[in-house]
Amino acid sequence: MKMGSSVIELIGNTPLLRLERLKYWLGETSQVQLFAKAEFCNPGGSVKDRAAWKMIKEGIREGALTRDKTIMDSSSGNTGIAYAMIGSALGYQVELVIPENAGEKRRIAETFGARVVLSDPMEGSDGAIVEAQNRFKKFPNRYFMPDQYNNPNNWKAHYETTAMEIWKQTEGKITHFVAGIGTSGTLMGTGRRLKELNPKIQIVAVEPATALHGLEGLKHMESSIVPGIYDAKVHDRKVSVYTEDAYEMVCRVAREEGLLLGYSGGAALQGAFEVAQQLKEGVVVTILPDRGERYLRSQFWDEVLSFWEKYNKGDSAT
Repeated sequence: MKMGSSVIELIGNTPLLRLERLKYWLGETSQVQLFAKAEFCNPGGSVKDRAAWKMIKEGIREGALTRDKTIMDSSSGNTGIAYAMIGSALGYQVELVIPENAGEKRRIAETFGARVVLSDPMEGSDGAIVEAQNRFKKFPNRYFMPDQYNNPNNWKAHYETTAMEIWKQTEGKITHFVAGIGTSGTLMGTGRRLKELNPKIQIVAVEPATALHGLEGLKHMESSIVPGIYDAKVHDRKVSVYTEDAYEMVCRVAREEGLLLGYSGGAALQGAFEVAQQLKEGVVVTILPDRGERYLRSQFWDEVLSFWEKYNKGDSAT
């Protein structure tokens, strides 16, 4: 980092990790290379730093975000933290609507000075979206609402940065890009740009296998409010991941790759692994949205530990 840099200048340019020990499970004859983009290396701890900064930056440039307005939006946690971090660095007030079960993410956002409004945990991210929209309609002059689910600057952040970083880091050899669907910004932006660079690259979306799932932040599209920025034509296919498989993947990569991930990262890796299993050769890249420390006090981690105990009774890579 150069002298005088702000925390915002640390967003992006994250490492691409080669997952050698996970590749062991593909078999000795597999010629597939498996990579993961370590988005938890962003200063706010997640992939959402990219989109949050792009939306705020464009809001300032267009005059929609002025000094007398508060940045307000819904979030399942990570985008909220990014808003709070960037708002703190720039001197803006931030107000977030977050599901009550967001756990550590709420505390982190509050540490940055954000005001947090809790929504019904049973309604998930959709409930937070509705509450944020209602607040904006009631006080439109008080808030600047980036509206991450419908703001094209969300996906444009990844079109401009994430895709180009992956292209350069793989020296243009990427054959498959796999990412989870939440707001869908990462998948939409990265997928669009990679397709322009090489139309043969396969774009694969990962979503929960069922409407009722334990993968907070990811959307089961058929049963959720579909983000306005989502376009099904961008991806070539979907992989449906069960909650239990994502949890087991969290355990596996912790013990075999030294990576402590949250469940969305476990789901993305499970999806990438299933894609890799179907190939004889290729370069598969996925996104690790954040790290597992944000979930250590949640029910999620209690369930992961039960899978961990089960997993430890089996075989692991050597």
